[in-house]
This record gives sequence, structure tokens and C-alpha cells, in this order.
Amino acid sequence: MELVLGLLVIQGLMGAFDNLWHHEITEALPSKPGARKELMLHSAREFIYAALFMMLGWASWHGYLAFFVMFLLLVEVGITLWDFIEEDLTRKLPPLERILHTVLAMNYGAVLILLLPQLWQWGLENSTITPVDYGWISWVMSLYAIGVFLWGVRDLMAVISLGPLQIPEFIRKPIVIGENSNPKTILITGATGFIGKAVARHLLSRGEKILVLTRDKGKAKGIFGPLVETLSSLDDISKNQKIDSVINLAGEPIIGLPWTGARRKCLLLSRIETTRSVVELIQRLEHKPSVLVSASAVGYYGDGGEERLDETAPGQEVFVSKLCQQWEAEARNVENLGVRLGLLRFGIVLGEGGGALPGFATPIRFGLGSIFGQGQQWMPWIHLGDAIRLIDFVLDRKDVKGVINAVAPGITRHQVFMKTLARKLGRPLFFRVPEFLLKAGLGEMSVLFLQGQQVVPVKVLEAGFVFSYPTLSQAVADLFPDKATVLPDKKLKRAL
Repeated sequence: MELVLGLLVIQGLMGAFDNLWHHEITEALPSKPGARKELMLHSAREFIYAALFMMLGWASWHGYLAFFVMFLLLVEVGITLWDFIEEDLTRKLPPLERILHTVLAMNYGAVLILLLPQLWQWGLENSTITPVDYGWISWVMSLYAIGVFLWGVRDLMAVISLGPLQIPEFIRKPIVIGENSNPKTILITGATGFIGKAVARHLLSRGEKILVLTRDKGKAKGIFGPLVETLSSLDDISKNQKIDSVINLAGEPIIGLPWTGARRKCLLLSRIETTRSVVELIQRLEHKPSVLVSASAVGYYGDGGEERLDETAPGQEVFVSKLCQQWEAEARNVENLGVRLGLLRFGIVLGEGGGALPGFATPIRFGLGSIFGQGQQWMPWIHLGDAIRLIDFVLDRKDVKGVINAVAPGITRHQVFMKTLARKLGRPLFFRVPEFLLKAGLGEMSVLFLQGQQVVPVKVLEAGFVFSYPTLSQAVADLFPDKATVLPDKKLKRAL
């Protein structure tokens, strides 16, 4: 029995990592209406695991009670298979999550192989519960039971808050189409992503006509319904189609799997190929758009140290910088076609329902928030509302072009950022992740957490753009309005 419980200890560790990293941080499932059925399955499975951990950790179950335990084990198998199907229908699993699910299934299979014969033997005996004590393993089982039960409650509450399954997002969150006597036709790539979705909704509210390039028409239909025209390929656009502006936001998330050779190629191609296709489309259009707004990132500057970086600062010979340089170089080809180009080097975009914010806020809510390294690295950021307004600004202002630092003027260090967010959420911030540990675990990808850039939005400030959320305190006050107001903190002021 100790071997079975040992396998369950491993199962619990892997399951906790899967829940925290994939379901909460990288995928933010509790905020996605399309994940409601998946969350229902997760909640049911978590309640079953809570019962199994507690029951097997402290007792042996005989007679009909043994068959009840067998029933719970087999129900878990059914829920997991259903969950596999639901995941394939509703989202694209990243490779690490798919691998982890396979290992979890194999480990659980080993538990069944070892445990079911024992339960069958117990089932043939008189019905009774015999207390047992497996030492530290029993206590670990208790901790697991409490943790997974609370997670089951958390997922169940998310299911309730997301509303009925049959209501798509464009009905749940109606988009009011604005009146516009002369609407522009705007093509958006990456429109189902965090920033793209918000930009598309905003432009629809202005009364513009939106074309959306997407690999998943079903997802786009659930988000926008009939309000946009969806395309799976830019080749579907005829050369006499009138397109007034293009917003290019497509690209695989850079945080995820380690930067192996294959992963680097994927990150690069997801940006280069889409941008190249956009340029080729513009080249063959008889009516050329007036402007291409193309995304880039502050990673262009590499490790900026303590230097203040405006739009003229050079790139570096490191992967993230070279990735942005090649991405931008592809977009610059539209300038040869007489099209104005706005290259937005985004910092961390903070907004509700996705992006980077859940990755910071969720661990803090669970009391697991951590400062990376010394915490002195600069963290360029921008509120989603300002990011949308900045895209508007570039679309409408014919005199604004070239590289634009899409960051708030209130630059802050990582330590200050995390402490401000923790205080706003009313949680302690005890932990630090040492630099060597991040480097050992993430390899070169650790630069995203350990290095920073003191980026300043010189160009748009000089052009007269006014930020609605210029400081971090203003941004978090807007993003978490039901929390206590951020109070002055002398330590935070000293850290600044």
C-alpha cells in the first residue's frame, strides 16, 4: 500500500503543477467562458481526488466500502477521458501540458494496477473501516486532500461566474456597434488573442468594419459572432478589396516551453510568416492601406541595465532582441510600398481576463507570490486601456510613424511591481526565487524574468499622447477596483 500512496504523492505534485502553471497562469481557464465545461470536469475530479487522498491516507476500506472506493477510482478515469476530449475541442494544448497529462495518466494507471486487486480482496471481507497510519505519507495525503478540495471549490465558483455554456462571449459581453457614416475597413491579425480581442471590440464600438485573420474560426465566431468577417488565409482577400488599415498582432507566446532550437524556430516563424504574408497582401492590393500598425516588444533592447532607453536605443545580440529585430525588419518592407508603419514595442500589457496579469496575481492570491532574483530589474508595462488608445493614436495620427515604445511613463522595478500588486490584493509577499534557480530551471528563457529595460515612451509623449494610467498605482486601482486602495508605502518609495 505504501507504493500506491507513493505514486499518489507523485500524482498530487504533478497535478498541482498542472493546475497552477497551465490552468491558472498560462491558460487562465477560470476567466475563459469557453473553458466552462472543462472547469466543471476539473472541479468534479478534484473533489474525487480530495476524497481518495483522505480515505486512502488514513484507513483501509472493507466490504461494500471497498467497492465504493473502486467506483470513485473508475469515475475519475471517465472524467479524465471526457476532459481529454473537451480539451481537444476547445483549446490547443501546449506541448508541455499534453506531455504532463500523458505522464499523469500513466502514473494513475500504475495506481489502478496496484490498488484494484487490493480493493477487490478487501471487498470480499466484512464491511468495516480500519484506521491506519502511514507516517508522513498520511499527513501529506491530508494536505493534498485539503488543497485539492479548495481548488475544486475555486473551479466550481469559476463555473458559476462564467455563466451558462450555451451563451457565446459576444452575447454575454455585448459589443455596441458605434454609428459611423464613413467606416474604415481594418484587418487585424491575432484578433482572438488578449490584446487583439480588446482592440477589435474597441474598433467595432467606433463603427469600423473589421476583418479578422484567425486559425480558429470557431473561436473567433464565439468572441465576435457575426460582427466581424473571419479569414483563415490572407489569400482569401481579393486584390481589389479596400482595406484602410492593418493591425498585426500575431505571434506565439514567448513564455512557455524552453527555448530549444525547435521552439525558437516556432517563435520566429509565428511572427515572421504572418508579417511577411501581411506585407505580400499589401503589395498586391490595388487600394493600399494608409498604415500598418505592427507589434514588437521591449525585448528588442535586450538587457538594458540602468540605461534609460528611448526609441533610438540599439538592439543586442541575444535571442529575444534578434527575434524582435527580424520581426520588425519584415514589417519595414511596407515602407517601400508607400505605407506608413507604426512599430509598437510593447511592455507587459496589464488587463483583465488574460495577458500577463494572471501570471502575477494568481500566485499572489494563493500566498505564493515571489520576487525574481534581486528584484531590481526594470519592468516596462502598460495598461490594456492605454495600449488600445495608443493603437488608435497611431491609426489616426498621420504624423506618427516608426518605432514607438508602448509602455507607461511610470516605469517601475520588479520588486516594487510585485509589492504593489501584493498589497493591492491584501496578500503577503514572502518568497524570492534565486537567480541561479531560475537559470537552472528555465535556461536562457530566465532572461525574461531576471533582465529588464528602463524604457521611456518619448515619441508618443512628444506627439501629445496622454496616458490614462501613467503610474502603477493608478493601473492596479483600475484593474482591482473592489480591493483596498493602495496606501503610501515608504519602503516602496525608497525602492523607486
